Amino acid sequence: MSFKKVLLIKPSGRHGLSFAFDIIPTGFEYIAAYIENDVDEVNIIDLEMEPKPIQQTIEKYLDELRPDLVGISMSATEHSEGLEIAQLAKNHDIVTVLGGYHPTEIPDELLSHSQVDFVIRGEGERTMQDLISKGDASNIDGISYKEDNVIVHNSDREFIEDLDSLPFPARHLRRYKYHTTLMPDRGHDVLTTSRGCWGRCSFCCEPSMSGSLQRYRSPENVINEILEIVKFHDEKPISIEVTDPHFMGKPKLVEQLCDLLIPYDFDIRFGVKVRPDSVAKHPEIVRKMIAAGIDGFEMGIESPIMRDIKSTSKGLKTDVHVKAVNNIKKWGGSAGGTLVIGLPDQTEEEILQFPLYAKKIGLTSSAFGIATPYPGTKFYEELDSQGLIFETDWNRFDEMHSVFKTKHLSGERIEELASICMAKFWTIDRFIEKERMGVIKNKTKKPLMKFITDRMHNLEFSVDAGLQLQEGNFSQHAKEFLDASPDPEIMEYTRKVGMHNVVEMSRFLNLLGEQKIQLSLRNDGMPPISWIFKTTKDTVEYIQVIRGTQDDSSIHFDINLQDFRLEQRNFSKIDKIRIVTKLLASNKGVKRKTNLIRLLAAGGIDVIKSLGTKSN
Repeated sequence: MSFKKVLLIKPSGRHGLSFAFDIIPTGFEYIAAYIENDVDEVNIIDLEMEPKPIQQTIEKYLDELRPDLVGISMSATEHSEGLEIAQLAKNHDIVTVLGGYHPTEIPDELLSHSQVDFVIRGEGERTMQDLISKGDASNIDGISYKEDNVIVHNSDREFIEDLDSLPFPARHLRRYKYHTTLMPDRGHDVLTTSRGCWGRCSFCCEPSMSGSLQRYRSPENVINEILEIVKFHDEKPISIEVTDPHFMGKPKLVEQLCDLLIPYDFDIRFGVKVRPDSVAKHPEIVRKMIAAGIDGFEMGIESPIMRDIKSTSKGLKTDVHVKAVNNIKKWGGSAGGTLVIGLPDQTEEEILQFPLYAKKIGLTSSAFGIATPYPGTKFYEELDSQGLIFETDWNRFDEMHSVFKTKHLSGERIEELASICMAKFWTIDRFIEKERMGVIKNKTKKPLMKFITDRMHNLEFSVDAGLQLQEGNFSQHAKEFLDASPDPEIMEYTRKVGMHNVVEMSRFLNLLGEQKIQLSLRNDGMPPISWIFKTTKDTVEYIQVIRGTQDDSSIHFDINLQDFRLEQRNFSKIDKIRIVTKLLASNKGVKRKTNLIRLLAAGGIDVIKSLGTKSN
């Protein structure tokens, strides 16, 4: 028999450092495009975009669409949910097939569950096409299955060499409007220009998944898909996340793509993942990338310690870090980087230097992921052979939880250090530095209200991610974050750069005048942490973050974090009114109330100005 009605389901359990990325199931859209002419119907459901509870949503689609095959794509953090979806499908006597990085590496474990019929290993397009045509797995390369209760692994399937031969993802099947929290004013899409990576990093899944072989689409093929994406989004501003593990794997192809892309002058913001050595080696190509809108760079910095670089088989030296960052920032690009904490030999003293190093080399954004051994990686094999992996719940393999024993630190302390590193890096000077890059690239300053709105989105994203990852322990991590916030270098940086030089706030400052605004956060008896903004009618003279408070502020907002009820996800309108009322009430005395009125008036004028600019 063959399969004629296929339902592809993406679970909602995306966690960890991937929280902000890969939010569109493009892998399914590739498969759908490849099999569309071989079936009567193919549908894609993204449970992250569907209402809860999940079980009722799945049941609804199973009853409504009546598929004879359900495909589920899974990461490690979606292990339990993927099996739950498979069970619901099996309750309807529907055949199930699992795919993705996680199933590729643990097919035996997944096939030990009765609700799993097939596991596709590696790339899915051709294997899925063979499966739906034949109806069984015999003689199909790249698939694992059960025969008489014995697990059978067919031969690996050869990689698709000619990526240009693949149809573009079936975006016409998309049921949802996607946006990213970090750029909510733009539509969002995903693009793949190559598959695999030639690197051999011991912690990465790519050496096992792709054999450290990187395959590329032609620049002409990629530009045609970009034109299709632009049309799909009605030529409106969009952000595009490029999924390639190493976008600059072949720099010459990137340069050719930029030469094709620049004349179109699209309003597209591309985000790419790159190795820092490639960025350091090709400054002219980086210049062209930023000119083409490819201005968001995410680099695997990993560590400032060569011992760590060698132990992870990264294959580079730390001296490329500064060169890479300078090449990006010279033209106004965003130099982002990830660092890995919790490696077996790291000490607390070493880890606490990581955010300082990230600032020192000039990163404009950074994440500090906890070393996570994924199955199939050399890192996993080494730790597993020594019996060091203590976590058995795949859902916690998310780069934000400690899952193996290290020489010097407990798992709990490593997780606390991740929060501390984030706090020590993500201070207000980093946000101002990010805006400075915008001034370099665009020659214009961002309006103050837009700057504030963007920061609120950053905060919303951080809280949502933290609540999801740290479960009932988020309050403790929030305390660690707050306690690590004071930094004397913030004052030095803001005096030198001047927030007013990178954010358009001239009218606001003119109305506000000379003030010393203090925002103090208190939490559970800890000494308050205060953000102090010293302004004149023309400048933000400095910003200071200190432990404690200063008595000479002209406006003082005193906030108790308990009022925010950090463990809850949503604030009601009453909650928000209550918090604002408390903020305003913290300014006692005629002088402070007068200054507060000036601040509110200046802010109100700036809002009106901002709205007027939008309407024009």
